Order: sequence, then structure tokens, then C-alpha cells
Amino acid sequence: MSPSIASATDRASITWRSVARLTLMVLALLFLIVPHLCYRAVGRPSPMVMAFLNAAGWIAGLRVRTTGTRLRRDVLFASNHVSWLDILALGGAARSAFVSKAEVKGTPLVGWLADQNHTIYVQRDAKREIHAQADNLRGALARGRPVTLFPEGTTGPGDGLLPFRASLFQAVVPPLPNLRIQPVFLDYGAEANDIAWLDPESGLGNFKRLLARKRPIALTIHYLDPLPAEVTHDRKAISESARAAIAREIAATARPSAAALHRL
Repeated sequence: MSPSIASATDRASITWRSVARLTLMVLALLFLIVPHLCYRAVGRPSPMVMAFLNAAGWIAGLRVRTTGTRLRRDVLFASNHVSWLDILALGGAARSAFVSKAEVKGTPLVGWLADQNHTIYVQRDAKREIHAQADNLRGALARGRPVTLFPEGTTGPGDGLLPFRASLFQAVVPPLPNLRIQPVFLDYGAEANDIAWLDPESGLGNFKRLLARKRPIALTIHYLDPLPAEVTHDRKAISESARAAIAREIAATARPSAAALHRL
């Protein structure tokens, strides 16, 4: 995205469509927050988090389909990252928690919502905290809940991959019992570049721009085969294998496919 386009989106006024969508998201949150807090009060996992993420994604225009077989527990998803919409899609469809940069925790409301989904925060520039952060992620995975990691470390163009950061896989070396690593390709199709949140566009600019879209946003989540056990003992091998699997799927989907899609 050019600087002039990014600047224009940042200055764009809020449209009636984006106001309507934001209002519906707030209403969905208010409707679900009381039962969510009740679940939390009795120490039970809350299905309201997944319900809210699904509702917010649908309101934002997401129309999600899936291919492949999703692992239900004891799994670390390694996914490409295109937009904030990825969180709504995978959080709702895969019931996944996320590994996120530490700055998210301090963002008003967004940080609270991330906490409700058991987000694991990492300070990527704080090398002295890497072991503690890896322990936090390892502990979350040991409890069996799916967790998603975006190994590019930032949002990419959607029709290609940035380099993967092998250090982000340190938490799963040595491998945990029963844990599998499943690559995931988030496929926004021909509109991937338009959906993508890329520099120098701000997060707020991307949020406003996507909420103002007239057309629905089609997303196919490709759940790929889990990585073979022999690569899971080395973080570089994990990183390279996961990236190669997603890259192959990107190349395959660039050609017409007869693969059946499963609507959520």
C-alpha cells in the first residue's frame, strides 16, 4: 500500500456503515458479557468468548469457510497473519487463544478482550524475558487449549509470506506430550492485498477502512497436515517446515481447485 493511500485511510471520515457495524459489535458484547462473567465466576470456561468473536467477525463482513481437518486440542496453530480480522476468524472458528505482542495488553478495551481469550503476551525485544514468556506459552499449551502463533511476527501481504521467526517456537522445544503443530493458511483470495494491514497504514486506519467496505470479506481457513514428529525437536526445523507447508498451500490455491469447502 502506498503512503498516500495509507494517509487517506487514516484521515477518512467514519461512514454510516462502519458506525452501524461498530454499534452492532458493542451490542453483541453487552448481550454476551453477563453470561460470560457468570461462567468466569464459577470457574468454568466461557463459550461466550467464541460466540463474540464469531459475531464480531460476521458483523465486520467476514464470511468464513474451512478446508482440512482442524485439531481440537493439544495443538499449536502456526498461521500467516494478514489483518486484525484473523483474530476474529481463528478465535471463533478454531476456539483458539493467541500469542500477541505485549503492547496489546495495555490497549483500552482491546487488552481486556484479549485477556478474556487467555492471550499470551510476549515482549519480543526483551531478551531477558524470553524464558519466562516461553514458560507462559508452554504452560498454556500444557493445559490442552489450542493456541495460535503468527510466526511472521507482524501482518503480511496475504498472498505471500514474510520470514518466520524461529525463536517464537522455543516454547515447544522439547516437544510437550501429545502436542502437535498444525500450519494454517488464512486465504483472503484475490482481495488479500486490499485486506492486509501493511505499513505505513495505521491499525486504526485499517480498522476504519475494513468496517466501511461494502462487499463481504471471503476468507478460507486451510487447516494443513500437522508437522511430522521428527521436526518438532528443533525450533528452526519447526519454523522452516511450517513456512514451507503454508507456502505450498499458497502456490496450490493460486490455481483452480476442486477441493470441497466446508461452511462454518
